Amino acid sequence: MPQDIEPRLLRAFVAVADELHFTRAAARLYVAQQALSRDVRRLERELGVELFVRTTRQVALTADAERLLPYARRVLVAQEELVAAFGGGGAGPQRPLVVDISAPMSTGNEVLTEARGRIAPEVELVAHFHSGLTGAAAELLAGRLDVSFGRVGGLDPAVLARLEHQLVRYERMAVVLREDHPLARLPEVPLDALAGETLYAAAGNAATTEWTDLAAQLFAGRGIVMAEPFPQIEGAEEFTRVVAKRRWSVLASTVFISMPGTVLRPLTGPVPLSPVSMVWRRGLRHPGLDALRAAAAALGAAGGWLDAPPGSWLPSPEAAGAITSGVTKVTHGAEAAGIAESAQVETLTAPRAPG
Repeated sequence: MPQDIEPRLLRAFVAVADELHFTRAAARLYVAQQALSRDVRRLERELGVELFVRTTRQVALTADAERLLPYARRVLVAQEELVAAFGGGGAGPQRPLVVDISAPMSTGNEVLTEARGRIAPEVELVAHFHSGLTGAAAELLAGRLDVSFGRVGGLDPAVLARLEHQLVRYERMAVVLREDHPLARLPEVPLDALAGETLYAAAGNAATTEWTDLAAQLFAGRGIVMAEPFPQIEGAEEFTRVVAKRRWSVLASTVFISMPGTVLRPLTGPVPLSPVSMVWRRGLRHPGLDALRAAAAALGAAGGWLDAPPGSWLPSPEAAGAITSGVTKVTHGAEAAGIAESAQVETLTAPRAPG
């Protein structure tokens, strides 16, 4: 058994174990497939075991690979945390940072746009559009995404423990109504006026369970019905088509796509808020991440993103203050990100109990 194993070899192994495909794993690590295969073979030689069963049609993990995988993940997390703590990483070129912003009209996109104005020309921030933080969290942990945005209170605690997060914004919640809906004439829609209404809230979409959970809490005790589960809808155009065909009302936030034939109305009585955080892998270090954190803090301070109206509503566990900030110290000029971690929510009320 070797005394030292290079993290690069473990990183190659974990990428292939996650993807079960050498070409995709190589693309994920921004290396040539030949180099990736060479690193995997070297790791196998050093450990004296076979890690993958390879055929022309598939790649499968051996029993030794299954045993190695949790150790390898822990080593890589520890290595990333060490680099972050002591400012390592060298002065070489940075790989692109992959940022999930969910949709072109989103808080994430506003932060990304601001951050791009704060980075050096050689630093690249690549936008992805992955709807739902629950699904994105799995991509973050697998290394296919670096940063995402959404409600961390709806994540599995075991998943959240492997991520870091910074509260960015309280988005005011809203409802999308058909133009001919009786409530569409109101500038704001009271929650009580939605009693008996059926609202779509992404039920059945495994990637957005944090949003469906928030909706279930908001609807409880108010007589609002959640639309039955529906297959995941990809893209704004398809979402608009399905909503129009099924004549749905949709639970949304005021930061939402424009949909022809509909109106977007803020909710009130009380004002419900959707807490949006920026989320990334624990130990990740990248100048693009520093820029994103600083951009989020600056936008929040300028736009009052963390100002909650008196008597506002938050879901649980956020309403009880059970979600603590999972953020490490940032250097390279991003100290301003601390602004986004000091929200005052004393005026927020707990969700209404079912009944």
